[in-house]
Amino acid sequence: MSQHDSLHEDASSETAFTKGREYRTRDVDVSALKRAREDGIQLALDGVDHSARPTWKLRETVEFYRDVLGLPLIHTISARGWGHPGHPDFLHFFFDAGKGATIAFFYYIGTDRPERYMPEDNQFYSATHTAWAVPDRESLERWKTTLEARGLAVSAYTRHETLESIYFRDPNGYPLEITLRLRETDVLDAKDAALTLEAAIQLENETRARGERLGDIDTVWRRKAKLVEALIGGA
Repeated sequence: MSQHDSLHEDASSETAFTKGREYRTRDVDVSALKRAREDGIQLALDGVDHSARPTWKLRETVEFYRDVLGLPLIHTISARGWGHPGHPDFLHFFFDAGKGATIAFFYYIGTDRPERYMPEDNQFYSATHTAWAVPDRESLERWKTTLEARGLAVSAYTRHETLESIYFRDPNGYPLEITLRLRETDVLDAKDAALTLEAAIQLENETRARGERLGDIDTVWRRKAKLVEALIGGA
């Protein structure tokens, strides 16, 4: 039996979905987890395989991604309900997003959209999204002008440090980003990221201990400046 067959057998066993479901519900206590430096194993990712979200607008979703955006529909899984008791039958379908990645949806047959999946106009809702890459400025401009000419509302160009992006929403209200990487990140970016987050973590710990909240980015910048000074002095 090959490794792949063995993995499949484990996943399809009777207890796969009746036992071991704690990964879906148990709180993750980061303080209790082993750090990567302790076992010496370096995990790595190899890009995005797919993004996936539920839809209760089957026809509109297919027409939007296939016919308006022009992304090829390349695969559909149709299945009886599986997993926990009461799991509905479903369709799981995939659109080509380039370089082996796909945009996927679950259509749970006979279900209604819960209130928490209704679109909202706030930063918390928009923060959950996938940014899909284009290779050059001309491609980004083509996406914006073409989608607008097809009648879709598209944001202005938004530049944020190493990226420039446009934003729009699909028929489900899900935010989508098309982005151009302006430059690659390097070791200085990684060091800057670590200092910024260390400053924020320190301040969050301190304010929580006082029963307060971290108030603004200026406070983070000032703490980061002290960390930079200490780094330079130590060097």
